[in-house]
Amino acid sequence: MEYIKKPMDIEKKSFEIITEELGEKVKKFSEDELLVVKRVIHTTADFEYADLIEFRNNPIEMGREAIRNGARIYCDTSMIANGLSKISLKKFEVEAYSLVSDKEVSEIAKERKITRSIVAMEKAILDEKTGIFLIGNAPTALFKLMEFVKETGIKPKLVVGVPVGFVGAAESKKELENFDFPYIRINGRKGGSTVAVSILHGILYGMNEFKDRLDG
Repeated sequence: MEYIKKPMDIEKKSFEIITEELGEKVKKFSEDELLVVKRVIHTTADFEYADLIEFRNNPIEMGREAIRNGARIYCDTSMIANGLSKISLKKFEVEAYSLVSDKEVSEIAKERKITRSIVAMEKAILDEKTGIFLIGNAPTALFKLMEFVKETGIKPKLVVGVPVGFVGAAESKKELENFDFPYIRINGRKGGSTVAVSILHGILYGMNEFKDRLDG
C-alpha cells in the first residue's frame, strides 16, 4: 500500500490541496491573512471557514508585535494552552496559560453560581502582562472581556474570538464589532479550541523568524 509517510510532505501536500480548492477565494485575503485561513482549514478540513473568518483592526501585525514583546497569552481552555507550539512560544519567551481548571476559580464560580470561564477571565484581565486572549470555547469569557474593555478602556493587543456552540457563541462574536481593538473572529456558531490554536499558529509561522518552515 503506497502512501505519504514523511510529516512535512503530508503537510506540504495538504496545503497544495487547500490552495487549489480555495480557488478564487484566495483573492479575498492578504498574504498574512491567507496563512491563517489555510491553517484553520488544514486543522478542520472545512472550507466554510474561508467565508466565516474575519480580520479587524490589523490583528495579525498587532499580535506579532505583542508576541515579540513577550505578551502573555490567556487561553479559555487548557486544550488551547496545551495545543500551542511550545518551541515557538519558547523562542519568544512567551507564556500561554489557562485558569479554568484552577481550584480557586472553581470554588468562586460555584459560590457565585456563574461559569468558571467568567471567573478565570476576571483574573486574567487583571494581569497587565497578558495582552493576547484566545477564546475558543466559552462565550461568557468573551462577553466578560468585552465588559472589562468597555468599563476600563484598557484594550487587549489581540483577541481571537472563536467560541463554539449554540448559546451565546454567535452573539458574543457579533458584539466584537462594537470594539476597535484588534481581533479575529469566526462568525456564527462554528469555532473551537483547535481553531483558536490554528489561528495563533498561522500568525506565528508567518513571522520572519519562521519563514523557512512555511509551506503555504
